[in-house]
Amino acid sequence: MTARDPRLPRAFYERPTLTVARALLGQHLVRVQASIRLSGLICETEAYGGPDDESSHAFRRTPRSAIMYGAPGHAYVYRIYGIHHCLNAVTEPAGQPGAVLIRAIFPQEGIELMHSRRAVQSRAHLADGPGKLCEALGIDLAQNGLDLVTDEALFIETGESIAEAEVRATPRIGVRGSAEARGRPWRFVWTPVSAPAARAS
Repeated sequence: MTARDPRLPRAFYERPTLTVARALLGQHLVRVQASIRLSGLICETEAYGGPDDESSHAFRRTPRSAIMYGAPGHAYVYRIYGIHHCLNAVTEPAGQPGAVLIRAIFPQEGIELMHSRRAVQSRAHLADGPGKLCEALGIDLAQNGLDLVTDEALFIETGESIAEAEVRATPRIGVRGSAEARGRPWRFVWTPVSAPAARAS
């Protein structure tokens, strides 16, 4: 067994959403099921705000989006198209809505199990989208509301420091709202020279 990296603390998430969205690149997302670690380095995120962001679920407070107004560092999981799940990390101090959608990871651990769930041959395509990521890691609505700082089944550990030269900021993908909201460069993508190697179990 190798020593594990420390988890990201609450203070990491209790910051402006755009700051967290960029800072999550390179961090180590971990899912534990039946004592098996499935994980990957976060390589794509999107920031979502509150009433000032027409593309966000929190543009209007509803029972579903109420978690975005709550304490930072919790998982916000929702389903789209009635099929796929999406994982977000709640940001900002409590009462100020915000969350970061984790769109993709570079798989690191539990890759064989990810392959069995995704039925794809390429490691590069195991978790290169928010729905694919949740399918590969076994994340669904049961994980909605989990505390990423303290939970044993879903959390984020300290990962790698990512150079600005390897980061692109673009408009978010497939969002609704005004043209101004749709055009905000709130999607962050880590494009390393070569994909990080998988970790030994």
